[in-house]
Amino acid sequence: MTPAARVQTAIELLDRIIASAREKGPPADRILADWFKNNRFAGSKDRRAIRELVYGAVRACGPVPENGRAAMLRYAEREPALADLFDGSQYGPTTLSDDEPIAAAGVAPEWLEARLQASGIEEAGKAALLDRAPLDIRVNALKANRASLILPEQAEPTAAPHGLRLETGTKVEQWDAYRDGLIEIQDTGSQLACLAVGAKPGETIVDLCAGGGGKTLSLAAAMHDTGRLIASDTDRGRISRLQPRAGRAGATIVETRLLDPNKEAEMLADLVGAADAVLIDAPCSGTGTWRRNPEARWRLDEVEIARLVDLQARLLNIGAQLVKPGGRLIYVVCSLLDEEGRDQFAAFLARSQDYRPSLPDLPGGAPRGEGIRLTPSHDGTDGFFIARAERS
Repeated sequence: MTPAARVQTAIELLDRIIASAREKGPPADRILADWFKNNRFAGSKDRRAIRELVYGAVRACGPVPENGRAAMLRYAEREPALADLFDGSQYGPTTLSDDEPIAAAGVAPEWLEARLQASGIEEAGKAALLDRAPLDIRVNALKANRASLILPEQAEPTAAPHGLRLETGTKVEQWDAYRDGLIEIQDTGSQLACLAVGAKPGETIVDLCAGGGGKTLSLAAAMHDTGRLIASDTDRGRISRLQPRAGRAGATIVETRLLDPNKEAEMLADLVGAADAVLIDAPCSGTGTWRRNPEARWRLDEVEIARLVDLQARLLNIGAQLVKPGGRLIYVVCSLLDEEGRDQFAAFLARSQDYRPSLPDLPGGAPRGEGIRLTPSHDGTDGFFIARAERS
C-alpha cells in the first residue's frame, strides 16, 4: 500500500470507530482486527502503519469528531507530513479544500474534562491519560521469582513486588514463559490494587467482579495457592476464560461463579459473613485506562456515569455483607472521577457504621479521601482509586 492509501484506509476505519462509539458498538481494537482479518492484502508494515494512524488520530481529538477525515486532519496538525498525502492519488484521500472541517483538539468532551478537573486532575495529568501505555507483566510467584527469571528481552522492575515493564508491543504471548504460566500481562496499578487486599495463605477471599481473572490469579499467588478463592462475575464470556488461565498459572484454589445480574446477593448467600477479604473491582467509566482504549472517552455520557455510580454503590453493599467480623473490604475502580472513587467510598462509610477506613500502604499513589489514587502522570500506571475498610 502507498502511504496515501494507508491514510485513506485509516480515515475509513475512523469513520467506523466514530459511528461505533456513538452507537455503543464494538470497540476500536475489534474493528481493526476484523478489517485486518478480511483484508489480507495489507502486509504487516501496512497494518502497523494503519494502526498508528488510527490511534494517533483518536488521541489527537477531544470531543467525538464529525468524521474520520476531520479526525485525520486534526492529527495532521501534529504530523504536518500527513497533509501532503491528501493529494488525490489513486486509493488516497481527495485533495484538501480551503474550508475543510477539522476535529477539535483536547483530552475529552468538554463536560468530561470538567469532571476530571473537578476531581483534581490538572492539565498535565489529563494529557498523560492519552500517552501510550507501556507493557507491564506480573511474575507468577507460584512458578517463578522476579529476581531470577530470565526473559527473551530486557525488563525493568516496577513498584509492584512482582512487576516488570517492557516496551509497548512486546509479543510476550509468544514467549515460553507466558505459555507456561510464569508471567501474566497485568498493569502495575492493577498489581498494586491486589497488594491492597493483603491476601494471606489459608484465607477465604471473594473477588466479586472477577472479569477475566487477572486480579484473581494475583491473589492466588499471594495466598500460596492455599485457602479458598471465589471469583464471581455476571459476564459468562469473561468468567469462562478464568479456569484455563488458572490451570496455566498453577492456581488450584480458584472457584468460579457465574452470577445473574440483580441476583448477586442471593447467589452469594452462603458466603455472608464468611470472607476474610472481599475485593470489589467495580465496573466504572474507565477514565484511568484511556492510554489503552483512547476512544472509550467518546462512549461515555452523564447517564452512563450515573448508572455506574448506582451499580458501584449496590456492589459495595453486597460485598460488605460477605466480610466476616475483623475482615476487610477493598474497593477498586480504574476511574479518576471522584464520584466513582473518593465520594463513592465516603458514602459507603457513612452508611456502614460497622466499617472503618484503613488506608492501604502501597509503594505508589497519593491519598485521595480515604483511599489512594494512582495516575499515569504521577505513577506511570493506569489510573486507579483503591480503598480499604475493616469490619469491626
